[in-house]
Amino acid sequence: MKQIKQSLIAVSVFAAILLSPLFHPQVAQAGENLWVYTKGTDTRPKGSTELKLGSIGRFGKYSGDYSFYDHRPEIEYGITDKLTVSGELMIFSHNYSVDNQENDPMFSTQAVGEDGGACVSDPENAADCRYNRTQFGGYELGMKYNVLSPYKDFMGLSFGLGYEARERYRLDGSNIEQKSFTGTLFMQKDWMDDRLVLAINQKMELERRKGQDVLEEEISLDGSMGISYRFKPKHFLGMEIRAQGDFLAPQTVSTQSNGDGLVNESDWDIFGDGGFKLGNNHQWAAYLGPTYHYAEKDWWVTTGILFQLAGGSGTDLAFVRDGKNFDEHESVHIGLTIGYEM
Repeated sequence: MKQIKQSLIAVSVFAAILLSPLFHPQVAQAGENLWVYTKGTDTRPKGSTELKLGSIGRFGKYSGDYSFYDHRPEIEYGITDKLTVSGELMIFSHNYSVDNQENDPMFSTQAVGEDGGACVSDPENAADCRYNRTQFGGYELGMKYNVLSPYKDFMGLSFGLGYEARERYRLDGSNIEQKSFTGTLFMQKDWMDDRLVLAINQKMELERRKGQDVLEEEISLDGSMGISYRFKPKHFLGMEIRAQGDFLAPQTVSTQSNGDGLVNESDWDIFGDGGFKLGNNHQWAAYLGPTYHYAEKDWWVTTGILFQLAGGSGTDLAFVRDGKNFDEHESVHIGLTIGYEM
């Protein structure tokens, strides 16, 4: 089954690359990514399509070595001038060996069983083991609706909704069952005949993840802001800042015990007894770095590098060292996205 999924992914990506020259670009670009994470308020013109291939590499977990590449082939289509729908696949590539046993789940996963890694020398010493796999991670479906245009109104404003289904955990590559619902607010302001662009995104993710003997409900808050300047035709230089944090409610499935040290747990089941509740902040981190964007008539490319400035935890459960979070975060993020207009 895994080989079939990976084969389908490879065929989809190569087909998009091979067939793209057969299509004639119908419109000027809309919705170009000027930054790694932050997106503007643009939606696609009615009837137009865009192919994207994005990859973000995340490196460094404080101890040992860690690399994770999140590859995402994506397609967007304009239902109307104001409504865009999208679909993307997730391909996860992990290669790591961490030394500190407190840096879980990576430390445990790199040494365990069929779903884990392969030990380099002593199988009883997890620090000598390594996890190195590329796997199908899941998929995401989304929609984006534009309310105000940054070119016609005092500012741009759009709303986004999404659904994610994952079968691999992004941190360690282990087998999971995860369903998520996301809502995103997009804001944008342009100056100097659109040469200077400022965008702000605020995203909330309601997530339910089931792993080995663990069931977690999570509320994730993800905010980002980017500013970019077109210093000459086709070329943009910018800066981006991003902050992300999680609010958890873990449960051990076998014992049905809750908490795991969290005094105030999160709850996003609005129809349940508890209602919506933002509990303890399990982890957070903030990133900052430069971005570069280049655009031709029917294609564009964006790259950037973000460094973790600071991170922490509202509990004693996360792996925090030297004022930075290495539990769900990394030292450096490097992104590259290529878009092609059809």
